[in-house]
Amino acid sequence: MATVRYETDCDRIVIEKSLISESFFDLKTRLAGEILQKFINYQVKAAIVGDFSMYSSQSLKDFIYECNKGNDIFFLSTEQQALEKLSNIKPDRLR
Repeated sequence: MATVRYETDCDRIVIEKSLISESFFDLKTRLAGEILQKFINYQVKAAIVGDFSMYSSQSLKDFIYECNKGNDIFFLSTEQQALEKLSNIKPDRLR
């Protein structure tokens, strides 16, 4: 991610949910927070695409809701939604 960010100036990525370990979606592992913080640190916007309705954890639902209200990380149903969302965000500039 960092190499792509600095060498190509690409700051948007779409990730299929199926490519992510299920432990990512168990917030007790802290994996989601640690990984998503890296995206924020490198100023890369990310959209995770898939069906999240199978998760019953209220904490995870709240986490997804809060992410979707922000400007960095999004959990969306379709690739088209992800592309639209990421296209409409103003770019961050490295200082």
